Amino acid sequence: MSRPSDYVDAGAPNRAPQGEINQPQLGFVGWLRWFWRQLTSMRTALFLLLLLAIAAVPGSLVPQRSSDPNGVTQYFNDNPDLAPALDKIQAFDVYTSVWFSSIYLLLFVSLIGCVIPRTKHHLQALRAKPPKTPARLSRLAGFTARTVPAEQADAASAIDSARSQLKAAGYRTALFDGVVGGKREFSVSAERGYLRETGNLVFHSALVGVLVTVGFGGGFGFAGQRVVVEGQT
Repeated sequence: MSRPSDYVDAGAPNRAPQGEINQPQLGFVGWLRWFWRQLTSMRTALFLLLLLAIAAVPGSLVPQRSSDPNGVTQYFNDNPDLAPALDKIQAFDVYTSVWFSSIYLLLFVSLIGCVIPRTKHHLQALRAKPPKTPARLSRLAGFTARTVPAEQADAASAIDSARSQLKAAGYRTALFDGVVGGKREFSVSAERGYLRETGNLVFHSALVGVLVTVGFGGGFGFAGQRVVVEGQT
C-alpha cells in the first residue's frame, strides 16, 4: 500500500518494515503506569482476594502462636521433623507472616486504586444529564419509525408523553429543543443502569472497610493466655 510523499513519517530512518509494528519504548515511568493499571484493575483485585482466602487456609490447619501457643509447643513435640520446616515459612504465624501481609497490602492498594477513580467517574455520570439525541437515529440498532396523521402530529405533546413513559420505566430523561435544517425539532434522551454500578462500588468499599478493620485490629489488638493450675487464683 503506497503512501503520499508528504506523509508524516515519509523518509523516517527508523520506520518499521511494512507488516511489522514498531512498539514505542515505555521507559521507567511507562512501566510504572502499566504496573499501576494492572494492579488497580478489578481482575487483579478479585485474584488477590482469592489468593488471600487460599493463604489463610494454613492458619486453620496448624495451631497459631497468637491464639494457641500451647498447641504450637505440642505440635513441635509431636512432629519434631516437620515443625521446624513449617516454622521457617511462618506457618505458625500465618496472619502476621511476610507473604500473607504482602497479599493483604496489595489487595488493599488494589481496591483503593480501583474504587476511588470509579467512584469519581460514577458521581460525575450521575450529575450529568443524558447525552443529546443522535442526529441520525436510523443508525441505532433498535430504530423504528411511526407515522401519525397530520391532525395528530404534535411533536411537543408526543415528546412529553414519551418522557412520562420513560420516567415511569426508571429512566433518566432530558428534553432537547433545537433547529435542524431550518426545522424545529423536539427530542427526548433517556438512560439508566447506574444502580448496578452503585451497588458494585458499595460492595468494594465495604471490602476496603473490612480490610481496614482487620488491619487495625491486628495492629492494635492483643491477646494473652495464662495456665492456671487447679487450686490457684
